Amino acid sequence: MKLAAVIIENFRGYSQSTRIEIGDLTAFIGKNDAGKSTILEALEIFFNDGKPERGDVCVFGTQTTIRIGCAFNSLPVEMILDAAARTSLAAEHLLNEKGELEIIKEWDSSTKTPKELVFAAALHPTNADATDLLTLKNVELKARVKKLGIDEATVNLTINGSMRQAIRDACQPLTLERKQLQLDKEDAKKVWEQIKLQLPMYALFRSDRPSQDGDEEVQSPLKFAITQALKEMADDLKKIEDAVRLRAEDVANRTLAKLNEMDSRLASELKPFFKADPKWDVFKFGLMGDNDIPINKRGSGVRRLILLNFFRAEAERRRTEKGALSVIYAIEEPETSQHPDNQRLLVQALKELAVDENTQVLVTSHTPGLAGLLPSDSLRCVRKLADSTAAVTHCGEDDLAVIANELGVLPDGRVQALVFVEGTNDIEFFERVSAILKLENPEIVDFTSDNRVALVPLGGGTLKQWVAKHYLRNLNLPEVHIYDRDDATPPQYQPQCDVVNARADGSWAVITKKRELENYLHTDAIAEGLNGIVVTFADTCDVPLIVAKSVHESSGSPKPWSDVLADAKELSDKISRAKKRLNRDAADKMTFARLAQSDGNGEVLGWLKKVHSMLV
Repeated sequence: MKLAAVIIENFRGYSQSTRIEIGDLTAFIGKNDAGKSTILEALEIFFNDGKPERGDVCVFGTQTTIRIGCAFNSLPVEMILDAAARTSLAAEHLLNEKGELEIIKEWDSSTKTPKELVFAAALHPTNADATDLLTLKNVELKARVKKLGIDEATVNLTINGSMRQAIRDACQPLTLERKQLQLDKEDAKKVWEQIKLQLPMYALFRSDRPSQDGDEEVQSPLKFAITQALKEMADDLKKIEDAVRLRAEDVANRTLAKLNEMDSRLASELKPFFKADPKWDVFKFGLMGDNDIPINKRGSGVRRLILLNFFRAEAERRRTEKGALSVIYAIEEPETSQHPDNQRLLVQALKELAVDENTQVLVTSHTPGLAGLLPSDSLRCVRKLADSTAAVTHCGEDDLAVIANELGVLPDGRVQALVFVEGTNDIEFFERVSAILKLENPEIVDFTSDNRVALVPLGGGTLKQWVAKHYLRNLNLPEVHIYDRDDATPPQYQPQCDVVNARADGSWAVITKKRELENYLHTDAIAEGLNGIVVTFADTCDVPLIVAKSVHESSGSPKPWSDVLADAKELSDKISRAKKRLNRDAADKMTFARLAQSDGNGEVLGWLKKVHSMLV
């Protein structure tokens, strides 16, 4: 599962129900005390069984109930919700209008100790005999089957899911309405327990942790590493637990058997049982510096530097590890106490983490440096309104102008040129290819290490506005714009290209001669980077589509590719993953010689040389 949105209502500065869209990489940008940290802390409460305090209720409203919800997509096709029977969230009518699993947690702050209630907000049947099925026990479902006159020979009466489906079939046509289904009562608890196992892990790294041995920037990622390891080894630990139980119960039963020989009455009164489930989170782990000085006693810059490299190490591990658990990393003000060079490395690590299929990254910041290093489509503007309540907007045209002119978009004052590309995948391509080619030719720019140039992703939806409004004209910096040709004739962005080339400030723009940047990758690099995926393509081919098809067919999936093509959402997801892997893993395998073969006209090398020539 992946987090698609967080919904906050009546929690601190968020008075009205506020839905905040979440992507693979999401950055909350805004002034101090605008409500950025509130979002991350709401998620901490939701995922890690926290409890809001009575004082967390929004003082600008009249309600007493705090609501924190999360909507999830990329849902499992099948789940076991009770017994051993497989079903799906869709079949149980547990999805909302967007096809998401939306879980809402509520606390009534008017009580001395607010109690948590858990609901699924879903389009659910309102038919009298079909609306309460998730709460019914097996015997109650059997009674409902009998009441509706359903042929019991057609239903498996030992499986609740089978009976629920038979009852819904008997109640057709179903009338669906958005409802809040309570999941923490009666038999619905079993459903919630199974759903909880599928939720992503959430790790929050705060910017203001107290300097204590057990709670600081260093210890937190190490603790989370232990938590991850324990969850990933859950099946193995369960086997150990079962084996220990069997051994203990065997000893107890044999003891009672011997006791029975001496005192049968006493033996009959005794029964072996475990007082509590075993706790595995007993591992203590830390780092010690020179002269046995604990790391948490060092300066904040050192502690944050270690945190930085935790994320760099995680990015590398998750790139090579298959089947990693879904994880959400949330980092408050990652730029704190860091030199601009280290900020750049940290953002690169976070972007690499966010590329992975099962990983999402959330950050907050109020500084120009970090805002300038992040993709524009990842930004969410957090503002305090006139009535002091908080509001969040996905960056549109007006928001980009605010960020560009108020926060700034540059990592530091050393930047001499801006290179605009269409999106984050293009940045992945140029950073990797430029670093590799720099080793062979010193006369090209290396985007990963040269602080004199900054890559800025435009995003197709905002590209025209950036060019037309020339948001950064006051910086007096030359701009380079590199756009994909795609398959339109004339190219879609030819007018924007012409506008940039007409400027008299040293700016220039170019449109690729091939369809898009993926067409400049060598097939050998694709095969090495994508675990043996072999493809062939021409300059005008849709390479991500070709690779997505090859990956699907080599995965052993029984679903025909024609069915994938008919499912717009699934097709889009597969193409998106293919683009990410191509621009990350395949681009990593490019060499000077391979580029010379795949780019016979020397376009990429020419762009990188020209950018380098603009720098002093």
